[in-house]
Order: sequence, then C-alpha cells, then structure tokens
Amino acid sequence: MKVCGLTGGIGMGKTTTAQILSQLGVRVVDTDELARQLAQPGEAAWSEIQSVFGPTVIAADGQIQRDELARIVFADPSARHQLEQILHPRIRSAWLARVETWREEGHALAVVVIPLLFETNAEAHFTKIICAACLPATQRERLIARHWTAPHLAQRLAAQWPIEQKIARSDYVLWTEGRPESLRRQLEGLIVRLGRT
Repeated sequence: MKVCGLTGGIGMGKTTTAQILSQLGVRVVDTDELARQLAQPGEAAWSEIQSVFGPTVIAADGQIQRDELARIVFADPSARHQLEQILHPRIRSAWLARVETWREEGHALAVVVIPLLFETNAEAHFTKIICAACLPATQRERLIARHWTAPHLAQRLAAQWPIEQKIARSDYVLWTEGRPESLRRQLEGLIVRLGRT
C-alpha cells in the first residue's frame, strides 16, 4: 500500500483536497480530526491539557475551548510546545494504527492529512508527500472569510514552515486556486500516477 502525506499552509485547501480524495475512494485520515477526538472529555489528553493550561480552557459542558487554547499557545511558543508534547505522540500513534488497519485490509492507497508534516519530522512514514498550495492573497481571503484577524493569521503562519519550503520538500504540488473541478482533475491524475509508480 502506498501511504501519502498531505500537507500545506493553513487555508490552502487541505480539507477540500481530503474530501475529494475520499469521494474518489481513497482512504483518508485527518490529524486535525484525530486531535479533536483525542482531546474529548475523558481522554488522557483532555486531562493533561486541563492540568497544564488550567480550567479557563474548559467550557461549561466539559469540552475544550479551542479558541481560548489557540489564543494561549499561539501567543507563547513554550505553551505551544507543551500542547504539542501532549498531542503529537498520541496523534501519530492513532494515524499509524489506522494506516496499518488499511494495509491489512488490502487497500492500494491511503492519505494522512498533516499540516505540520515537515515540522514534526514525519516524512519517513510516507511513500510520497503532497502539498496543497494557493496564492498568498487567496489564502488571506479564505482565512478572513473564517473571521481570522491579521494578528491571528500572523501567529499561525509563524508556527509553520513557509509554503515555499513545503513545496520544495514535497513530491507533488496541488494548485487549489479556482474551482473544485480543477482540483478534482489534478487528484484523478495524481491517483493514476501513484498507481504506476
């Protein structure tokens, strides 16, 4: 089974790419979704997050207030490192287990969506690495549409490699400008290419 890592900058089309891949029959696991699952009340990561960051990050219903936690960790690199130490090993174990299940089931291709693929030194786990990218202006438009402020965007971008660096280290680049149909055609061609390598 070929296992590809899908990365890219925030707002550059990773989620849309993952959705189209799933529609095309590819097995996909998104590490952001795993992070949400692992931080649910009752999970070990939830307890550690509460212990490290205090009760202010926990809502009345017991859920982690993601916006508040993000505000803390993206303003303080040491706090971000603490959160990563809690989540990243658990996330990696979860997606590795999922990939192994798909391998045992005989699937030909699996994709793991990892925004911080290079930053977390995950390259060795993948047959090929795919980067979703768009113009910086498009990225800003998409994030403004999500009600991100300029300081918020600057903090998030500072926590990731520049997109040019991710592109240079990737095997394939998907251009996510334009209509979803264009991205779908790129992905259909990429799946065929991966089947031949």
